[in-house]
Amino acid sequence: MLLQERSGSIAEMLWPRPSQPQAEQESGLYEYKVFGVLEDCSPALLADVYMDLDYRKQWDQYVKELYERDCNGETVVYWEVKYPFPMSNRDYVYIRQRQELDVEGRKIHVVLAQSTSVPQLPERPGVIRVKRYKQSLAIESDGKMGSKVFMYYFDNPGGQIPSWLINWAAKNGVPNFLKDMAKACQNYLKRT
Repeated sequence: MLLQERSGSIAEMLWPRPSQPQAEQESGLYEYKVFGVLEDCSPALLADVYMDLDYRKQWDQYVKELYERDCNGETVVYWEVKYPFPMSNRDYVYIRQRQELDVEGRKIHVVLAQSTSVPQLPERPGVIRVKRYKQSLAIESDGKMGSKVFMYYFDNPGGQIPSWLINWAAKNGVPNFLKDMAKACQNYLKRT
């Protein structure tokens, strides 16, 4: 299913499928696999932009708070996401890792992220903690000047999410995110 094509970025939802753990299957939550192409953004640049939390605060309109903190010798990310009224914001506490792999002569940038819990970053009143979050991102050259992106994504946002928001996120969220990433890549180049 082609979601949208916008100024040099294409996103295709490979599948949404019900989440695998039995408790979440019953909640109606989905895992997502997404494929996208960003025509004017190299894999290394895209990975740099994706990992630069300070820069993300400038271009991602949904970031309320985002930072890294050392917790017990491990770098942990805190991320509060703005949700539309009347819903409560969500926050994530997660660890992430970036690696560059050589797979049969192809350079692939991989970013893995998974929720964690640390006492140094307790839950906040009025914000719903996302306790189950997992993301895998693989980026490689499209053979030209751009990048092919493959993403696996799951989170359990908690609370009662209206079906209109779930539908909006599936249809618009990923393509809009890729569009924003493409623009952020171009602006990243201008600032360095």
